[in-house]
Amino acid sequence: MHPPSESIVAFKAAVAREDDAFTGSIMSYDELSIWATERCIPLVREITFQNAEELTEEGLPFLILFHAPDDTESMKRYTALVQEELADQKQNVNFLTADGVQFAHPLHHLGKSKNDLPLIAIDSFRHMYLFPDYNQAYLPGKLKAFLADLYSGKLHREFHYGPDPETTEEPQQIEDKSGGTAVPKKEKATTPPESTFKKLAPSKNRYTLLDKDEL
Repeated sequence: MHPPSESIVAFKAAVAREDDAFTGSIMSYDELSIWATERCIPLVREITFQNAEELTEEGLPFLILFHAPDDTESMKRYTALVQEELADQKQNVNFLTADGVQFAHPLHHLGKSKNDLPLIAIDSFRHMYLFPDYNQAYLPGKLKAFLADLYSGKLHREFHYGPDPETTEEPQQIEDKSGGTAVPKKEKATTPPESTFKKLAPSKNRYTLLDKDEL
């Protein structure tokens, strides 16, 4: 890879395990900066116990692929899908992969185990939402619609009250005993699993210099 008497810049990714050489001009700061940023802060990142605090501090919901430790194929497939269909959502959500054995606790909250891997889920820092059918995620538009349902509040609403009506019929009403306007009748409320990754966020009691006038 290294031509004799020539200097090169290369990036080695843990997942791909292949060296990626910079082909632009090393003397061009802009070219090198853009290339390095795209690789050092990739669109899809791996979450570990070491970087979880840093990722939660960014404040964006997680769209996570949980995979078996030796399953590199699902990681490549998920990364390709995100790059092709979801790159325009990077300001709204963090795209992550997670070792499903290392992060068995979140899987347990979703009612799943390592035998169910791979899985895709959203952690909004309030609740966790499991994508219903992993294989359906790779159909055009399915995962983007899942994110849209998060943004609109539909995921939260449906987890609490059941699926939204799919017909245009007048919703069944119940009496509002407080004297207000009648509201649509909902199914029995359910509770989605609580977020587990919010527990990996920095402690609110940690020492900080923010908002301090003196030491």
